[in-house]
Amino acid sequence: MPVFDVLSSGQLLFAALVTGSLYALVALGLNLVYGTMRMLNVAHGDLVMLGAYAGYWAFSIAGISPLVAAPVVAGLGALLGYALYKGLFRRLLAVAPADAGRMEGNSLLLFFGLSIILQNAAAMLFTPNNRAYQYLDEVWRVGNVAMTGNRIAALVVAGATCIGVALFLGRSMAGLAMRSVIERREAAYIVGVDVDRVQWSSFALGFASAALAGVLMSMLEQFSPFSGFPFTIAGFIVIILGGLGNVMAGLVAALLLGVIETYGVALTSANLRSVLLYGCFVGALLLFPNGLLARRSTRK
Repeated sequence: MPVFDVLSSGQLLFAALVTGSLYALVALGLNLVYGTMRMLNVAHGDLVMLGAYAGYWAFSIAGISPLVAAPVVAGLGALLGYALYKGLFRRLLAVAPADAGRMEGNSLLLFFGLSIILQNAAAMLFTPNNRAYQYLDEVWRVGNVAMTGNRIAALVVAGATCIGVALFLGRSMAGLAMRSVIERREAAYIVGVDVDRVQWSSFALGFASAALAGVLMSMLEQFSPFSGFPFTIAGFIVIILGGLGNVMAGLVAALLLGVIETYGVALTSANLRSVLLYGCFVGALLLFPNGLLARRSTRK
């Protein structure tokens, strides 16, 4: 296929928008957890995987639409995040500021252990085989672009959720408190922000967004107990490009990553998808370690 035809393809642009919106939703939770607590949640993609299984079983066993089950699954994810914060991770945050580096390292080890537990538990309970189901797979055409109903739904839900959270962070008191903890944790504590409440709220919202992304992903592609790690990498790429706490910049970065992956696969091979993803990760670390908007924000 000629390069010009690939670059001008509306079909690929739509696919890139869908992929980017899911990456933005995944990165949203990582952004909040790492931004407010400096915890490296390498198990975040496994929460996406669990959300995918929840949507799958709700549809396969109970016949419940994934779009109807999505809010319930997101709520369960929020409860899981709240329980893990109160029962386990809150203790890490009691470490003295001088040991913040050790706290980061300990959180990485804990989340890595949680990731291994979740993957192997899912493999034991659900088998390691790929799962998939058909839902809203009728084709809609706009010009030369063929769009399935499930991809349209995923794009709308993921995009609306990210925009809603961005408005929440920018317009509400609770959202502004989260942003203050992300930007200046000590200053936020001094002026009376309830840092503990912000932290468990960020945990709950982060887990909920990952579970929601999993339900949406389950409508589009196959998944297995080991499908979560690429989503974790994608989330970190988005955070690096967009910067901590900047949800709208993260949305733009996620769409850019979706474009790079979709068009890159179309121009090369589907077997190079992981190479493109990890290549973007390395490139983002080297070129934009502080985010695309870091220079602009320092001038302010």
